[in-house]
Amino acid sequence: MRALVVALALGLTVAGVIALMSPVQDAIREITLPLRHEDIIRQQAADKRLDPALIAAVIYRESKFRDQTSKAGAEGLMQILPDTARFVAHKTGGTDFRPEDLGDPQINIAYGTWYLRYLLDEYHGNKVAAIAAYNAGRRHVDRWGGAALKVEDIRFPETQEYVSDVLDKRGEYAKRYRSELGL
Repeated sequence: MRALVVALALGLTVAGVIALMSPVQDAIREITLPLRHEDIIRQQAADKRLDPALIAAVIYRESKFRDQTSKAGAEGLMQILPDTARFVAHKTGGTDFRPEDLGDPQINIAYGTWYLRYLLDEYHGNKVAAIAAYNAGRRHVDRWGGAALKVEDIRFPETQEYVSDVLDKRGEYAKRYRSELGL
């Protein structure tokens, strides 16, 4: 409301203010909660029976939708380690996997979503356990409670924060990008 009063005082018409609001809101949304590759996310979500908002939230938490390589060697949007990618390639019958392929958003999201689906299946649909394993590894999640894991059972504060953030962002993506994600 204050912005509207200031804009009107500066001589902008109500229509002018409204015309400026959409690009400003889009820019704020791009900075605070970006979304890219929604076509790939929708396709992989349908293919792997996953929630597209959950995929977007994992990508956001892992890379903020920027193609990058971590200090640990995790690559791309979903921050896939080469060993994890080799595991996925082996399990899916892939024969031509090359670590540099993880820079391709289609391949990276396909591998990341396959692994996320695998973890959800391993932990009987427990999103907390699957997301924690995506971040900290199955060995830790199995020690913390496996398929019965709750956020408060996670012993690494950074993993507990990671899981909570992914679950929160999942809700934000579902709300803000409903049509883009096909929800």
